[in-house]
Amino acid sequence: MPPTVDVVSTVKEPETWQQLIADCADIPRTLNPHPAVILPRAAPQWEVDEKCEAQVADLDEYV
Repeated sequence: MPPTVDVVSTVKEPETWQQLIADCADIPRTLNPHPAVILPRAAPQWEVDEKCEAQVADLDEYV
């Protein structure tokens, strides 16, 4: 017995980035009333140590 299909979706998938963005913009706010706010943070300070410098000491140019 072949499988049966009860429901067929007539919604087309977006074909361009603009359609995808427009589709996502239509999501109701009630689905996510309190969106997470991610605050940017500063990258940690770092320096090139002697071990890192030694790895490229013999290279004439960066490849």
